[in-house]
Amino acid sequence: MREGQPKTVYLQDYTAPSYRVDALSLVFELGETSTRVTNVANYRREAGVAANTPLELYGEALELLEIRLNGLPLQAGDYQVTDTGMSVYNVSALCTLEIVTRIYPQKNTSLEGLYQSSGNFCTQCEAQGFRKITYYPDRPDVMTVFTTQILADKQKYPVLLSNGNLTGSGELADGRHWARWEDPFHKPAYLFALVAGDLQHVEDHYTTSSGRDVTLRIYTEAHNIDKCDHAMQSLKRAMHWDEQRFGLEYDLDIYMIVAVDDFNMGAMENKGLNVFNSKLVFASPATATDMDYVSIEAVIGHEYFHNWTGNRVTCRDWFQLSLKEGLTVFRDQEFTSDLHSRPVKRIEDVRMLRTNQFAEDASPMAHPIRPASYMEINNFYTVTVYEKGAEVVRMYQTLLGRDGFRKGMDLYFQRHDGQAVATENFLAAMADANGVDLSQFQRWYDQAGTPQVAVTMDYDAAAQTCTLHLRQSCPATPEAAEKLPFLIPVAVGLLGSNGQDLIGTQVLRLTDAEQSFTFEQVAECPVPSLLRGFSAPVRLSYPYTTAELVFLMKHDSDAFNRWDAGQRLAMQTILSLLDAQQQQAAFGLEHEFISAYQAILTDNTLDHALRAEAMTLPSEADIAEVARPSDPEAIHTVREFIHATLAKALRLDLEALYADLHAQGQGDYSPDAVSIGRRSLKNVCLAYLGRIQDDGIYETCLQQYRNAGNMTDAMAALAVLSKIDCPQREEALQHFHDRWQHDPLVMDKWFGLQATSSLPGTLQQVQTLMQHALFDIRNPNKVRALVGSFAMRNPLHFHAQDGSGYTFLTERVLELDAMNPQIASRMVRPLMNWRQYEPTRSAAMKAQLEQIKAHSGLSGDVYEIVSKSLV
Repeated sequence: MREGQPKTVYLQDYTAPSYRVDALSLVFELGETSTRVTNVANYRREAGVAANTPLELYGEALELLEIRLNGLPLQAGDYQVTDTGMSVYNVSALCTLEIVTRIYPQKNTSLEGLYQSSGNFCTQCEAQGFRKITYYPDRPDVMTVFTTQILADKQKYPVLLSNGNLTGSGELADGRHWARWEDPFHKPAYLFALVAGDLQHVEDHYTTSSGRDVTLRIYTEAHNIDKCDHAMQSLKRAMHWDEQRFGLEYDLDIYMIVAVDDFNMGAMENKGLNVFNSKLVFASPATATDMDYVSIEAVIGHEYFHNWTGNRVTCRDWFQLSLKEGLTVFRDQEFTSDLHSRPVKRIEDVRMLRTNQFAEDASPMAHPIRPASYMEINNFYTVTVYEKGAEVVRMYQTLLGRDGFRKGMDLYFQRHDGQAVATENFLAAMADANGVDLSQFQRWYDQAGTPQVAVTMDYDAAAQTCTLHLRQSCPATPEAAEKLPFLIPVAVGLLGSNGQDLIGTQVLRLTDAEQSFTFEQVAECPVPSLLRGFSAPVRLSYPYTTAELVFLMKHDSDAFNRWDAGQRLAMQTILSLLDAQQQQAAFGLEHEFISAYQAILTDNTLDHALRAEAMTLPSEADIAEVARPSDPEAIHTVREFIHATLAKALRLDLEALYADLHAQGQGDYSPDAVSIGRRSLKNVCLAYLGRIQDDGIYETCLQQYRNAGNMTDAMAALAVLSKIDCPQREEALQHFHDRWQHDPLVMDKWFGLQATSSLPGTLQQVQTLMQHALFDIRNPNKVRALVGSFAMRNPLHFHAQDGSGYTFLTERVLELDAMNPQIASRMVRPLMNWRQYEPTRSAAMKAQLEQIKAHSGLSGDVYEIVSKSLV
């Protein structure tokens, strides 16, 4: 075993805690070089636990100053301290343990526990950060009521915040002041939060459906206070939506959000005091794109929705993470769908799932939404747990109907409010509330991999019957070679020759490895519309002809499947061109393919946003998942050829539609669904036109950039120019830099655009930008914007055949690992799927993984991913 290798934790080894905490009192004395933490906890030994069982506490990087049991100092033999915690011996059934520790937030670059961001104190305790603050049973199934008192210099830290309600405050003679917060709801330590700093706030109020007044506050530094209105309005919409959709009210007197610049995640749902990455709070038309506006609304909603799905009912252990995250992602998806375009939201979510989660399922890190084991829990905050977890929740609603799903949710809260539970409890609530057997559905929690569903169809003209034959399978994954059949809801329709639905939408329950379903009184041979609304997270295959796909693109009543037919048609075309390229044959696009895209472009009956999605080709990452062994350079060449060919063939239509939409969009910016859709389609047209080598088009891009009344249009034009070697590109990039160099969040967009450019010399430009005064490798947003964008969103240059992209990433991973292992482990993931690439690239990627694994002092976070990737 490698020295220092992290220990593997197994779900099957779970045991309930031996001691519970009846109440916890914390006192923080915040200093300029260190912080003193006093922790007084009332412990109670569980019934049936032996009297000689030690009290086991977690603790890391703590300096122990004092320890007392029932008021008496403990002697050396009464307790034992290790690098990961403390054992206390001879503990009575009821006792009070007081522990005083010293910690150093100013030196904490991991951004876990208590740390400083822009001079302000902040905490991040999920998953296991609380143990970096004090010795405590830091596990989600230990829940208690917290009282927190904070003492700090009043001039430097005028704002002192924690969970719950403010119950006291005052001033001290030495220039310090104090505040006491009490949270009446039992919670685990991972939901603890503390913030102290020189912050301003905006305030609003919300009246709940039962008539309670709740104070709403968003805290930030003074210079960003004018960018919080959208976040505040999003919060009020989320509170109202949760009352209407699920009957769930907020339960404290105050709800607070704090925006910080240095944050490993997007946001954190700490009870009553959410801490947010500032990029998911600040918005103004000049600085935020449409995508930013929608994302902010969704994440504000997500963290608020956690108040019930995560906080009031939490996880028994970290294996159950999807119990709160998958469920809450589903809730925020529904929130966005209800407020905006449901079909477009569904397309966006499925595109992300197919690109990222399906790839994870095909990687060495494949795991069920409830993993069976882990080394570092931070590595399992994944698209599988979140997004696939949300798809599993959505399948409950598909199977049970919206009303049935609500009945299940109501029973879940009725049974488990105030408890830490497991995924089986959620499944049982859904089944019991609806009187159905869902036992087979448990396999979605226990089995990894993306199921494959192959469909064929027989039509009997004489009997007027149509039979669909379905066969399911699932590839081997690290945890199991053989998979049992899943319960898969497959929503289907049948289209007649006039494009009309013959049977509506029916949900088939696929439960066996092979199953057939027959439909009666089908008067003609139909075209099947399969997996409507993407009713299950599977790969579906059916031998569609090009003509059938074009037919579905034009006529399917299911908006998702209209889009998906276009994606299938595009992928078929791309794979055909890749074959032609390999055989050094001539390239060309079929007239039928071009006509299908022209039909979408000119169909004014379609929603603008839906047309924009339909005009967007599968990404290079999507293609790489299908075209194996993958050659990123060949994929890029083929995809660009299709873009350029479509642009030239449809130039007149693109220019006319662009001009019309551009004229319609003049006036004040609004992030409403109609306006967002109009801008989206307009900028898709501009992106296509940018593929035509024409200085007049480059000038059009520059003019849109110069005259843009909002960041969406400015960034869209700049994105087109960033991939073209022309004077307009340099002018626009320099102008953007000069205008926004004092806004760190906006400059992240500038870094990201250059990191994703397809122009030669991009890696060298990225390396140059790392020396830029505004780049700071200690800031996760900057790392994601520059290093992450290059490694994850620029396959052409990251996968350069000379291996330079891989070498660059290895150097950054090792540099980051020394200061922030969480971010380092996220950055190493692009090397994970080395087996899917052609031999030269595959060997180079593997060599970099081996180099990382051999590095002395490698963190457990990075070691787990690298070691599993090499098995």
